[in-house]
Amino acid sequence: MPKTKISQSKNSSRESKLPAWDLGDLYKSINDPQINKDLNTYKKSAADFAKKYKGKIAKLSAKAFVEMAKNCEARSVLGNKIGVFAYLSMVTQMKNAKVMTFYQNTSEKLNDYSKPVIFLSLEINKLSDAKINEWMQDKNAAYFKPWLSRIRMFKKYELSEDVEEILHEKSVTSGEGWERLYEETSARLKYTVDKKEYNDAEIAKLTLDKNAQIRTKAGKEIARVCTENAPLFTLNYNMIVKDKAIEDMKRGFKSPVASQNLANRVDDKAVEALAKEVRANYANIAHRFYKLKAKWLGVKKLEYWDRNAPLPFENDKKYTWDETIAIVLKAYKEFSPKLYDLAKDFFNKKSSWIDVPPRDGKRSGAFAMPLPEAYHPYLFLNFTGRQNDVLTLAHELGHGCHMRLSSKQGDLNDATPLTLAEVASVFAEMLTFQSLLRQAKSNQEKLCLIAGKVNDMINTAVRQIAFHFFETRVHDERRQGEVSQARLAQIWKEEMSASLGKYVNIDEVTENNWVQVGHFFWKPFYVYAYSFADCLVNSLYQVYQQGEVKDFADKYLHMLSLTGVKRYDEILKPFGLDAKDAKFWDFGLSLISSYIDELEKLDKLIKK
Repeated sequence: MPKTKISQSKNSSRESKLPAWDLGDLYKSINDPQINKDLNTYKKSAADFAKKYKGKIAKLSAKAFVEMAKNCEARSVLGNKIGVFAYLSMVTQMKNAKVMTFYQNTSEKLNDYSKPVIFLSLEINKLSDAKINEWMQDKNAAYFKPWLSRIRMFKKYELSEDVEEILHEKSVTSGEGWERLYEETSARLKYTVDKKEYNDAEIAKLTLDKNAQIRTKAGKEIARVCTENAPLFTLNYNMIVKDKAIEDMKRGFKSPVASQNLANRVDDKAVEALAKEVRANYANIAHRFYKLKAKWLGVKKLEYWDRNAPLPFENDKKYTWDETIAIVLKAYKEFSPKLYDLAKDFFNKKSSWIDVPPRDGKRSGAFAMPLPEAYHPYLFLNFTGRQNDVLTLAHELGHGCHMRLSSKQGDLNDATPLTLAEVASVFAEMLTFQSLLRQAKSNQEKLCLIAGKVNDMINTAVRQIAFHFFETRVHDERRQGEVSQARLAQIWKEEMSASLGKYVNIDEVTENNWVQVGHFFWKPFYVYAYSFADCLVNSLYQVYQQGEVKDFADKYLHMLSLTGVKRYDEILKPFGLDAKDAKFWDFGLSLISSYIDELEKLDKLIKK
């Protein structure tokens, strides 16, 4: 299956010129006969593997261990190829019944065919440290140490082989099944503004319109559709949360967030410290900024849907796709020619690695999908030419470059946690923003650029922590019984009010907008990773600005190549940063605060 992906009207003539994926590097189409051949190979290799190694892992020599690991890696690469192709085909054609069926059937087959190898992690975790150390004396075996270490992290939480097999089999009808329901239902939702129909991706763009009436119509329509579908999504969400709670309890995790913290290779206390520090800064950052923004928009209070609204005096320039590429690549090259070389391959005219235009049946949002080194990552956008789309390309391209670097560790070793997966993307956004800021020709242009960046940073660092508190409360309460739609709405309003402050209106109209946060459904407790990465990047960028770390760019790229095999605290040492220090998070948040200081100064200088 593919690794975790790392934030629709019919094509117009303009959209039709934008590049779309060429998945030919994987398969020609969903009807390609090679898919079934590869599935059969995947099935046979798993069965053969079990026949050769089950019950025998403890007796393997170092040389035999290496042979076994290489066998695992080859099967993993093949499974990733098949699973990623099925997923990428699906997210761009969610109204195509044949494609949706192909995706589900392929997912089920990959799940079923991999059952014979469930024994592997269980047997590895029964090994003594002495046996592992014996293997690690061999240079070739030591190469796979990150993979072994990751498996053994979960040693105390593993169950018997029979139970693990049941959980594995049922995943496609439990967690993954509920996730599919959410994605397919969301893709089919329709929104109507001024008698014109929009899908999820398109209606979101209307909330960025300069015209306040259009934003209001779009915001209220989003809220209406959320409320209309809230009963289904309430059931949907309750099932996802309960499914997770059952497995957490069986495995022995003490809190709902604990399993994700372990997967992210961060301590529970570090996440608690981050969340606490961000919450302590709600007023100094979000509340202060939204007070300014309400003033700029000429209102006493922003409506919930106006948080990301453009400023009335903002240049509403639209960017072509070619201009967007040029801006982002220029920023990358200014930082590091090596980063530029990694990035430019994504725009090869002969084989598109990026799906760019919004269109009917395409999922909303943006993401990057990793693949083993033998292939390449794929980027997913919904581009309409706004300035925010420029930064979105920078963000997802950052992911893509990071994936190309980390994949060199090998498919078994390369397992970048969510907290570090977002570092390269957020840093790339910062580089692009700074490049745009250097080109600003007036104080007004600077104010608009900085305001847009602060808006995004609040969405990343602050709002995601508010989401985290929402998730935490819901998961805690779900252990006592089903959480009603009314209660979900109440928790949502409380957490949004606390984080956004008195200058943003949080009321009954938008109380069901929690249904739009796909990460609640796709990956519980993913959201804090955005804030973790944003604060980390802010600290890292300030070190870069200080210019005291020699060869910073090369050290940074080397750091990205290690995110799948080393902990966050280890890879930050060359930059003099200690993420275990309580001051670390405050250092990151201070950059956002300093930008708001600058906005307050610029506000006094400009006659608007």
